[in-house]
Amino acid sequence: MTTYGTIPTSSSPSTNLEFLSRAKHRIKEGLGTRRPWKLMFNFRSFGLPGGVSDAFSRIRTNIAFFQMNYAIVVLLVLFLSLLWHPISLIVFVVLMAAWLFLYFLRDEPLVIFGRLISDRIVLVIMAVLTVVLLLLTGATVNILVALLVGVVLVVVHAAFRRTDDLFFDEEEATRLTPPGAPAS
Repeated sequence: MTTYGTIPTSSSPSTNLEFLSRAKHRIKEGLGTRRPWKLMFNFRSFGLPGGVSDAFSRIRTNIAFFQMNYAIVVLLVLFLSLLWHPISLIVFVVLMAAWLFLYFLRDEPLVIFGRLISDRIVLVIMAVLTVVLLLLTGATVNILVALLVGVVLVVVHAAFRRTDDLFFDEEEATRLTPPGAPAS
């Protein structure tokens, strides 16, 4: 039997390359929701809110619009705070890799010793492990302060960044419009 002219296909594709390809695709997909930094820091778009309700409305809209950018800012602040705690930084990087492979980028259910482990169990175990290991590094106050600084930066930016020049697609606009309010 000849196979001349046919394209060979493998019945068992390389799972490592397939996994890396899927991971790369998911990371690009996630970063695809990141908005341009020039739009986020357009200085002509900053101004004082008209009141508390306007500030809360701006915060809600900006957080929905710049969600990925804000996550990057908070993670960057956390990373920078750990530069002076090398052990904590190493633990943080290892834990982030574990989170990526065990929770965020996993397509198939986790099976250990023939038992199916649910996503909820993986989430609880990884959260407890993260908290315990970071507490053991002795940088707890540093981590909490960094998270507080990151959240304050996000809230201040979101409150002072006007939302009149932001363009949402239809799905985002319906998600952000409160029930009973006219859609614009």
